[in-house]
Amino acid sequence: MTIRGSCECRAVTFIVEGPLRPTWACHCTQCRKTSGHYWASTEVPNARLKMIKDDGLKWYRSSEQARRGFCVACGSSLFWQGDGEDTISIGAGTLDDLSSDATKIEKHIFMADKGAYYDVTDGVPQSDGW
Repeated sequence: MTIRGSCECRAVTFIVEGPLRPTWACHCTQCRKTSGHYWASTEVPNARLKMIKDDGLKWYRSSEQARRGFCVACGSSLFWQGDGEDTISIGAGTLDDLSSDATKIEKHIFMADKGAYYDVTDGVPQSDGW
């Protein structure tokens, strides 16, 4: 299975080979600040993400444990990667094929940091951390 993805302006395009992890919705403060809401992402081993075009890709060190990839041209939030991890999280909304089961939210994480302006009532499991 090959799934294509990109930022909004297509200055960053990529393909993902093979199955994706089901999507997790992260409600931590950093995800809310970088995305404007909670951040929904899937995940793959690093070796299965192939960059096609990365002219606009910039990495931001968002904490002592992780970095975030975004497009400098359109501002799309694309990737999250923990230091030393052999996997990379990919924003579910950046994928062109949204029919995959991997794009369905499997769980909500960091609910203790959830924004007060919304409720989560979809019945999907929730946790205060990972």
